Amino acid sequence: MAEYMDEGAGEEDLSHLEDERGEEASAKTAVSTRELPEPLYRIRASHSNETYYAFWQGDSVLEDRAWVIAPTRYGRDICELQGQVKEALRVSPDELLHIDRVATAEDLEKAEANKEKEAKAFELCRQKIEARKLPMKLVAAHYLLDEPKVLFFFSADSRVDFRELVKDLVSVFKMRIELRQIGVRDEARVTGGCGVCGRVLCCHGVSD
Repeated sequence: MAEYMDEGAGEEDLSHLEDERGEEASAKTAVSTRELPEPLYRIRASHSNETYYAFWQGDSVLEDRAWVIAPTRYGRDICELQGQVKEALRVSPDELLHIDRVATAEDLEKAEANKEKEAKAFELCRQKIEARKLPMKLVAAHYLLDEPKVLFFFSADSRVDFRELVKDLVSVFKMRIELRQIGVRDEARVTGGCGVCGRVLCCHGVSD
């Protein structure tokens, strides 16, 4: 994460919010034993359609399609529980996420409200990209539910120097900004669409 010095006196220093390199969030909770905890679940981050193995230390068994809060690789966010994992083949304990809690009604309301904010953030970022004539295609914008951070996913044919873009976005949102460059297949996983078979793209609707 790069830090920038303000050039003008009296300007607010927002450089600590600039996370343009996509610094990895600490998404995994250590498991002390090599044995996998039970029950083991599969959860899905709705904004990226990425899935994770996760465990829950609560007293009750979680229901399929329940919404939970967990530390994904982007940060603490709301995820949909897909169901229990019956046979965890080739799963290492260090791949597991710890489900922090079941989402509350307030969490669900906030997630719904964030969708409108994401649409506005997407349009603003797109305008900034066009103004700076950057060779990148904005794919999606996402507000983390449980952390003050906005994610922007984009695709490009090569590496893009978007440091000035990050400064622009930080000055507007006043929170951490993370830009993630993704490939064509990742873009399809995020945005969805139909394949030549007429069905939803597998990378969006079925697998990672």
